[in-house]
Amino acid sequence: MKPASSIFCIVLLLLSCGTPGANKKAEHPAQAQPRPKMALFSPAFENGQPIPKKFTGDGANVSPELVWDSVPEGTKSFALICSDPDAPIRTFIHWVVFNIPDTMRRLPEGFPKEKEFPNGIRQGRNGFGDIGYGGPMPPPGKPHRYFFVLYALDTVIGMRPGSSGTAIKEATLGHTLAKAELMGTYGR
Repeated sequence: MKPASSIFCIVLLLLSCGTPGANKKAEHPAQAQPRPKMALFSPAFENGQPIPKKFTGDGANVSPELVWDSVPEGTKSFALICSDPDAPIRTFIHWVVFNIPDTMRRLPEGFPKEKEFPNGIRQGRNGFGDIGYGGPMPPPGKPHRYFFVLYALDTVIGMRPGSSGTAIKEATLGHTLAKAELMGTYGR
């Protein structure tokens, strides 16, 4: 009777250990962790908070510093569009920057209002008809929302400097690996 009880114990021991490969998630915890989403920040203001006057048409009218992280693999360039959906007639474009190199993780405060840079960065025309950043200047009343949207792209956009925000946004379609947003408010 001893051999039968020994076999029974071995079978019971094997069953309690589980079947090979049943706990693959536990074997590879790094694979189970979700990758952080791309994020966009500014040292000048917190998401959802007022944009300081310095960065508006009522102040120095310079662009705020923007910083981003958690960029997805395969990113070849970035595009940034800042818009005001609360404008009286239609969404108003305040800034269009594209072909930002994939190695960059920030745009400095007071980014120059040039059409094109040696590293490939190009800027589009804003709603004021100018190249580069044009700060908030809403009509008196309820504060407007200003959305800075950064696109991580799997391509470099073949558009000319001075292109519109609409054209650049259309060029991101089918090429966006990730998108990050920062919203600030400003009112008069």
